[in-house]
Amino acid sequence: MKGFVLGGVSSGVGKTVATLSVIQALEDAGYDVQPAKAGPDFIDPSHHEAVAGRPSRTLDLWLCGEDGLRRNYRRGEGDVCVVEGVMGLYDGDGSSTAMVAEALDLPVVLVVDASAGMESVAATALGFREYADRIGRDVEVAGIVAQRAHGGRHEQGIRDALPEELEYFGRIPPNPALEIPDRHLGLEMGAEAALPRAALREAAETLETERLTAVASEPGALEGDARADEGSTPVDARVAVASDAAFCFRYPATIERFRERAELVTFSPVAGDPVPDCDGVYLPGGYPELHVEELEAGGTLADLGERASDGLPVLGECGGLMAMSRSLSTADGERGEMAGILPADVTMHDRYQALDHVELEAVDGTLTATAGESIRGHEFHYSSADVDGDARFAFETVRGDGIDGDRDGLLEYDSLGTYAHVHPESGAFDRFLDLVEN
Repeated sequence: MKGFVLGGVSSGVGKTVATLSVIQALEDAGYDVQPAKAGPDFIDPSHHEAVAGRPSRTLDLWLCGEDGLRRNYRRGEGDVCVVEGVMGLYDGDGSSTAMVAEALDLPVVLVVDASAGMESVAATALGFREYADRIGRDVEVAGIVAQRAHGGRHEQGIRDALPEELEYFGRIPPNPALEIPDRHLGLEMGAEAALPRAALREAAETLETERLTAVASEPGALEGDARADEGSTPVDARVAVASDAAFCFRYPATIERFRERAELVTFSPVAGDPVPDCDGVYLPGGYPELHVEELEAGGTLADLGERASDGLPVLGECGGLMAMSRSLSTADGERGEMAGILPADVTMHDRYQALDHVELEAVDGTLTATAGESIRGHEFHYSSADVDGDARFAFETVRGDGIDGDRDGLLEYDSLGTYAHVHPESGAFDRFLDLVEN
């Protein structure tokens, strides 16, 4: 599957809107598009899926490793893969957009804000192209998409200024309808705030579709086989995964891994679904803070707490950790009782409390790692956890903040709650499945 990367000159330049417009343009031209996201984000991919109609692949070197990155790319389906970058093209020490493009050997189409420039747009793009050589990265900046560019003289001025080694792939016209609402943790989810199809089609008409498909290239070959692409041996286990507006941050590869190796069922704590009959529960991240009243009243979390106290393994990540705590208090002072599995009370804040790639080292064997093993993940949360003094922790933080700055992974019964999101390429979910097998 050929592909290209849409990298930005900075955060906030309009990469997501450009990506959605490109996906729409390619779909309208008859191509079958596989979206992907460089970096650990869950929100932008939800918008990709709303337009492309299939889950967006997560491409993060820190989370997946180079071979895992390539495997995850190859598991996509379609004629062409459109990879949205993270932050600015060269930003990030763990897994920048440039690092992902280099690892996959894919060209970069640079998204440049052209709202207040013409010739300077070309100068910016040329600088980004030449900077790769300066820092020794094998990255090809093939050309630009001019974000927020008008037609006529404005567009022609940008075209004329571009040097011949940089292609012009079109523009995204200014349009208030192409603005995605945001909140804490980023944009609203694609299911909540999908862009109007008519506005996307209008933007798609100003893009050079055939030029974009012509520049796409196939990724580099796999050089190692650290993890078999077809999955490990199936286990005799039934895993229940929380899935609703409060628990919506999960990587497609995680769900695929569960389905490859075990039986998977879903349930909605927001709707008050009973906890399914199962051998283990996975509570992914999301927005439990937006659904405190429903989560407390629904009874699912109380049921889950009782089941955990009887020995049912529960694995919670970030929002899952929050739901496993005794209580959750919003920034507005609303307080709700949660599952009561973990000895902690969680409070939301107006400002984020942690944002980074993380590395955790297991103190003892736990649901996602063996003793002494290190796993990599990502943390981004606006909450903090007030933990009992005698609480047990599963991990020491090698990188990142964790729960208390030095440790992450609260342990109680046979359950584990962490602030870190991990990818199945880390081996964490295989460890979980092996432990919950009948």
